[in-house]
Amino acid sequence: MKHLFSLLFLLMGSFVMAQEAVNPAIKSFGTVSTVPNADVTPDPSRTYNIVVDVMGGGDDHSEVFFSMNNVARLVNLHTMAGVPQENLNVVVAVHNAAMWAVLSNEEHQKRFKTANPHEPLIEELLNYGVKIVVCGQSLVKRNVSKADLLPGVEVATSALTVLTEYQLMGYALLRF
Repeated sequence: MKHLFSLLFLLMGSFVMAQEAVNPAIKSFGTVSTVPNADVTPDPSRTYNIVVDVMGGGDDHSEVFFSMNNVARLVNLHTMAGVPQENLNVVVAVHNAAMWAVLSNEEHQKRFKTANPHEPLIEELLNYGVKIVVCGQSLVKRNVSKADLLPGVEVATSALTVLTEYQLMGYALLRF
């Protein structure tokens, strides 16, 4: 029996060791693990059009929100599976509490007394080709102007209209 447990422990250890934490596209965020024996994986020959509804924020404005980090995970997971960058079209509709993630450092500092931890994440996502659009209704409600946003972030009439427009264009909807 002792030898059986030892063998089982070794086998489990080799499976865990075969997994590797990687950041194939978004290098500083969204770390994912390889899953060598996965039965369902993204098809590298397919084009993925995805619109992401990001509304969740967090209480600690000095840390990256889970919802925003999950966008990086989405990109890294598809990249890890071999989906080329030109076949991964991601649009992020940011609203509600998540909209604080797209504030410029200066505006974030004014409001929360801390630098915006999302700035490098937003920059990496934009450089990859992810389109980030913030809800104009969320901005108006919180008295934020377009000048208060990080460079490259676009403003929409609303997140609702972004989500409906892209779904009507055939984009799959994810919610974080």
